[in-house]
Order: sequence, then structure tokens, then C-alpha cells
Amino acid sequence: MGSRHGADSRREFEEFAHTRGTALFRTALLLCGVWHLAEDLTQSALARIYSSWGRVRRADSPEAYARSVLVRTYLSHQRLRRSGERPAIGELPEQEATTEDHSLRITLLAALALLPPRDRAVLGLRYWEDRSAEETAAELGLSVGAVRVRSLRALNRLRAQLGEQLAGLGG
Repeated sequence: MGSRHGADSRREFEEFAHTRGTALFRTALLLCGVWHLAEDLTQSALARIYSSWGRVRRADSPEAYARSVLVRTYLSHQRLRRSGERPAIGELPEQEATTEDHSLRITLLAALALLPPRDRAVLGLRYWEDRSAEETAAELGLSVGAVRVRSLRALNRLRAQLGEQLAGLGG
């Protein structure tokens, strides 16, 4: 591979990382609930994507490929259980001032933190990333039926965990 081709490839990856990095980070933060871990997961996923950039850039959807790498990186991290530490739900990452309902976000993130990692991944892809059951199944290596069942069960667990708080959230 010539140096010109390598420089072009590197520039393409840098542009991809620049444009998609924030969305990958938000997904990672939703999955793990910890700012620094989300940064680490995003960085690890981008490193894996870079190492196979030639294949990724030829994919039908490099964004979907990247999300899949991120979710699998997260699930691998959860399986390794490098640390038994759990995030303190009361500590929130620094955020931009917005007009969003922060209490809703905090409550939902706290409830999501109690779900098993794969259920969080399913809900994150289905409802945060607005992916279809088919897309979620492909990214997680599950059947479409398994995604639908996991979604239903995880949503029911969330409703049970939220209990009376759900009425105050408009749900």
C-alpha cells in the first residue's frame, strides 16, 4: 500500500471518527452509565475500527458497523468484570445546560443501570438509537424474536423498577 493511499485512508477514518465519535460516546454512556468508562469504550471501539478500516469503509453502513463494535466492546467489558465497582447514581457527568427534563433522564439512567448488560444494549439500540428489531438483532448477533422478547421483558423490568415514579414521569 502506497503512502498516499495510506494517508487518504487515515484521513477518511479521522473524518469518520470526528463525525460519529460523539454519537458513539452517547451510546456508550447510555450502555454503561459512567462517563469515564464510556470514553474508554468509545476509544477502544474506535481503535478496533481503525485497525480494520479498509473493511469498515467498504461496509454498507460504517455507522452500523461502528455501533456494533461499540456494543460488543461494552458486552465484552461486562463479561470480563474487571471491577466489581458500580457507579454512584447520584454522581452525574458534566453536561451542557439544556431545557431537557433532567429528572426524567436521571431516573431512567438509574433504572437502566439495574438491567443486565445485554438488556441495556437491546433497549439502547432499539429506543435510544431508534433501530429496528432486525437491525438490533444483526448488531447483537441475536434472532429478531430474541430482541423482541428481551425488549418486552426489559421494558417490564424498567416499569417495575420505576413503580410510582413512572406516574410522575408521564408514563
